[in-house]
Amino acid sequence: MQHAKKISKRTRVVTGTTLAAAIALGGFGAYSASAADAEPAAQAAAAKPAAAKAGNTFESKHLTVGAATDAAEAVLKAAKKENQKVSVAVVDRNGNTIVELRGDGAGPQSPESAVKKAYTAVSWNAPTSELTKRLEQTPNLKDIPGTLFLAGGAPVVSDGGPIAGIGVAGAPSGDQDEKFAQAGVATLK
Repeated sequence: MQHAKKISKRTRVVTGTTLAAAIALGGFGAYSASAADAEPAAQAAAAKPAAAKAGNTFESKHLTVGAATDAAEAVLKAAKKENQKVSVAVVDRNGNTIVELRGDGAGPQSPESAVKKAYTAVSWNAPTSELTKRLEQTPNLKDIPGTLFLAGGAPVVSDGGPIAGIGVAGAPSGDQDEKFAQAGVATLK
């Protein structure tokens, strides 16, 4: 039997550290390679849209921006014929503003009031002049955020359900505002 050469402590430490580092790096490389191989598959899976289960969705109708703009312009035209300076807003079924136009010379409060009237009309699927009557029975309705219970809002209906609201503000009376809002609704029929 041959005797092995005696290896110094320093050589053993350096050799052991180098070996441990090589094993660790080799393991890391293998991990990195497998992660890189899995990455395209994970990206492909993430890129596919998830399909909703049948019965978990519904379809709804919405006005196009073009139709909403036509309705808003019809409102301004009707108001101009009567020398009135108004603002008009058209909101979708969810109360999101589609179009908002401030007529020349309309008051500073009118754009916000028009949006709130439109929102109120679509929310309750009724002209806001009718809704003001409900305040007598339920006065706290006026406290609902984003609503305005003054005449001047009209719902846009399709197949019996509201799909939009048109609100007008700025004329001397709510009845005039609502008449102009109805002119906008009429362009959509």
